[in-house]
Amino acid sequence: MAKPEAPISAADFPAATEADWRKLVNAALKGGSFERLESRTYDGLTIKPLYPSARETSGIAGRPGGTAWAVMQRVDHPDPAAANTQAREDLNGGATGLVLVFAGSVSANGFGLEANSAALARVLDGIDPRGIIWDLNLSPPTRAMAREVATLIKNRGIAPSAIDLRFSINPIGGFAAAGRSAQGWQELALPFAETIAALANDGFRGPFGVADGRVIHNAGGSEAQELAFALACAVAYLRALEQSGMALQAAYDAIYFRLTADADQFLTTAKFRAMRKLWARVATATGISAKPAIVMAETAWRMLTRRDAYANILRSTIAVAAAGLGGADAITVLPHTATLGLPDAFARRVARNMQFVLLEESNLARVGDPAAGSGAFEALTEELCLAGWTQFQEIERAGGAWPSLESALLQRNVAAVRTARQQALARGKEILTGTNAYPDIAETPPAILAVAPRARSDEPASVTAASLPRLRLAEPFEALRDKSDRILAATGERPKVFLATFGAPAEFTARADFAAKFFEAGGIQAVSGPPSDYRAAEAGIACLCPSGKASERELASAAAAIKRNGARHIYFTGRVAAQEDMLRAAGVQTFIDESSDALATLNAAYDILHQRDQ
Repeated sequence: MAKPEAPISAADFPAATEADWRKLVNAALKGGSFERLESRTYDGLTIKPLYPSARETSGIAGRPGGTAWAVMQRVDHPDPAAANTQAREDLNGGATGLVLVFAGSVSANGFGLEANSAALARVLDGIDPRGIIWDLNLSPPTRAMAREVATLIKNRGIAPSAIDLRFSINPIGGFAAAGRSAQGWQELALPFAETIAALANDGFRGPFGVADGRVIHNAGGSEAQELAFALACAVAYLRALEQSGMALQAAYDAIYFRLTADADQFLTTAKFRAMRKLWARVATATGISAKPAIVMAETAWRMLTRRDAYANILRSTIAVAAAGLGGADAITVLPHTATLGLPDAFARRVARNMQFVLLEESNLARVGDPAAGSGAFEALTEELCLAGWTQFQEIERAGGAWPSLESALLQRNVAAVRTARQQALARGKEILTGTNAYPDIAETPPAILAVAPRARSDEPASVTAASLPRLRLAEPFEALRDKSDRILAATGERPKVFLATFGAPAEFTARADFAAKFFEAGGIQAVSGPPSDYRAAEAGIACLCPSGKASERELASAAAAIKRNGARHIYFTGRVAAQEDMLRAAGVQTFIDESSDALATLNAAYDILHQRDQ
């Protein structure tokens, strides 16, 4: 009988060192710079390819291990009876919290609940508010609904202390989003504090005031900018509560946070960890006990797309996992069809169930702060803390969150990052699947509810500032796809580009596939064939996609033939530094590759096609 082999252990292998790893990396890079493996964030932080373990660290106090985050579901149907049905279905489907989204709030998307007591009573009819988490999404015109919700609960004879209700009172965030306010912060600070004191005196546990970073993220801001703004709002609220007579510890406990989770999972996890450390730093500076902050998460609006909306499910799943691993106490998922209109029951179920898969099948909540001790996450968390604190100090030097909005300091800083993001997307350095990469030009959009959005109403303004925009990064590409749809509706055909392929298929297919995706990201349909088929294709523009072995004579002949047959513009895909002069002489006008500004090139292509149509 064969003797069983001894089990293999780590001790059987030689110890691996960083020097060994670098030696292998240098061989793979073939003399290239090691910095090629590093990346930079929009805050200027360096993300390295390898980090040592962070052994001298402990977990960040937050949601305990084994405790699931709350699965929040938005209630936003403008019809109160339908909203009540939504809420009941969500709770029956397992949701452990509800977000009451009132019309005009940051993520209402043109929908949302009516802001009156009768509608509110109908929305909550037959729903026991105990045993679940409630969060409000308010706007400046609807901020009185915080008191209406409280009154409704008391009128039902329910003890306020039995309700886990986050009131979402956030005048600074409302001013940042709307760019207008009936009063300045000096006039609003006292009513803000008095409202919170009254709710606390009524027996509600809170928290009451929310420091909401979503407005920065929605505008294209960076992780450190979102942290700095949320922290600056929290400190402003802390001061207002203390100055009104509330004990500092009670004021600290009355504030919670709401951050955005997006598909950059490493930075999202680090950001949620950093938020708790920064708020604990404020407690240390003020000499009070640092209790773990309540941090809510909502998946990112700016990463969602109207085209290939099903890809939003994948992006949101990554965002949920990242926020959950970062310790979020509650997560709200924007349904994948939110960009198209009011999501239906299927989209809402998907938004809910993706969290259950991660909680119950992937067990992501089993460990408290699973990123603790990871060299990469500890380094990113610390660097985000430093960058966020530095920008928070800049806001404080400007007088605080509200004055920094009035002076446009925050808007300018965010705009600089937003521009960099948009340029990265245009050049393919950032990818939105289904938009600037792998587009499906013949897709069928998913279903939504037949409910028309309504116009936003703003409160009268005596104080104004530049509002922070709420954008999606896909919008410029989607505008081109919309233009293509209008042309299709008017003429029966989409605008076309002819891909002139020649040589062995195995040698030109990669170039042709790249060119097809490049143009179809802008709604320009790609048709292909040998150069001799150009006239029959009836395309206004053409792109040469040759084999890499094509001779200069073949390239020049193909370009010249297409030009003779009426092409208004000829593109060439690939880097051809040695042949560029020859190709330009033959008629090629634009060269495209992975580094090209696709958005500018596609907009110019529509101008060329329009000239042809005239």
